[in-house]
Amino acid sequence: MIQTFKNRIQASIDLKTSLLNNDGILKTLEQIVKDIVISYKNDGKVLWAGNGGSAADAQHLSAELSGRFYYDRPPLFSEALHVNTSYTTAVANDYSYDIIYSRLTQAMGRKGDVLIGLSTSGNSKNVIEAIKVANEIGIVTIGFTGETGGNMKAICKHLVNIPSKDTPRIQECHMILGHTICELVEIELFPKS
Repeated sequence: MIQTFKNRIQASIDLKTSLLNNDGILKTLEQIVKDIVISYKNDGKVLWAGNGGSAADAQHLSAELSGRFYYDRPPLFSEALHVNTSYTTAVANDYSYDIIYSRLTQAMGRKGDVLIGLSTSGNSKNVIEAIKVANEIGIVTIGFTGETGGNMKAICKHLVNIPSKDTPRIQECHMILGHTICELVEIELFPKS
C-alpha cells in the first residue's frame, strides 16, 4: 500500500517536472493570463465548463476569482456553468445534455469574455458545443485537456494539453495551473502596494 502512494506521488512529480520544462505550455499560460486580465479590464467575465471532476475543478477555480485568492480585493465575475442544478437538469431533460453549456454561454457570454473548458479527453460534447458558441460570439476560448487535446484542440484559441493520458494526474495539473492563473490575474488586476 505504501508503495502505491509513493508511485502515485512520483508520477505526479514527474508530470509536473515535464510541465516545468515545457516552454510551449508555459507561454500559452502567460497569454491566457493576459487575455483574462484584458477581459476583466473591459468589464468582461470568465465562464467555466466541465463534467465530473472537471466540473468540480471549474467550480473551485471560478470561486478563486469571484471570491479571492491570496488577499482581499474586489470580486471578479466568474461562474462555473453547471452550478444552477435546476437549469442543468431541465435543459438536459427537455433538450439534451450536450447543450447545457452552450445555451448558457449564449445567454451569459459577450464578446471579449473568456470561456475555459476542462476535459481530460478533450472530447466532452457539451464543453465542445459551448466552445463553438463562444467562438461565434467572440469569446476567448481556452481548453484544458490531456495529451492529445481531443476535438477541443482544433477549436480553442488557447490549448493547455497536459502531456499525459492518466486522468487523475491530468486533473492535478489542471488545478496547479488554474490556481497559478488565478494568482497572477489577482496580482495583475489588484497589485499590492
